[in-house]
Amino acid sequence: MITAAQMRAARALAGIDQKTLAEKAGVSVPTIQRMEASDGNVRGVIETLTKVIDALNACGVELVGDNQPSTGGGRGVRLIEPVPAGDLKK
Repeated sequence: MITAAQMRAARALAGIDQKTLAEKAGVSVPTIQRMEASDGNVRGVIETLTKVIDALNACGVELVGDNQPSTGGGRGVRLIEPVPAGDLKK
């Protein structure tokens, strides 16, 4: 599964807007907007989600799931559980 935040971050890393991602994936802009507005995991048709992930991969962005290693090289980011503000060291 991919989260909405992960999808937005992946698009930002690729340096593309929603319209460009929609064109590359062969889906509509409202579909991308709905996916990115999801709470938590992106909801939608698996075939559509696969097209979006493939388009992001073609742009050079690897999506990494929870507790999965990255199989590629290069730079990237990974979402982690945020540390509560009171627990941050100053």
